[in-house]
Amino acid sequence: MPLSVIHSYAYDSASAALEVTFFSGRRYRYFLVPAYVADGLHEAFSMGRYFNERIRDRFPFEELETAAEAAIAASAVISPGTGSRRRP
Repeated sequence: MPLSVIHSYAYDSASAALEVTFFSGRRYRYFLVPAYVADGLHEAFSMGRYFNERIRDRFPFEELETAAEAAIAASAVISPGTGSRRRP
């Protein structure tokens, strides 16, 4: 079986949205993807080739936060300022 750049994917038939996670860690959500296209990804001999030919640049998409970015955002602590104020 050929190597793929796609780590995982999930399809939501109710919203026709396909989420794809690449081995690079980048994640994307593709909109208006018909079920037969998502099914084809599952059946494809090469998911990377199928993705490039049938999904990439054919559906509107958004880039999602990566797991690393989410972890950084979750651990960020906003501390109050420690500066002093002058009285008028």
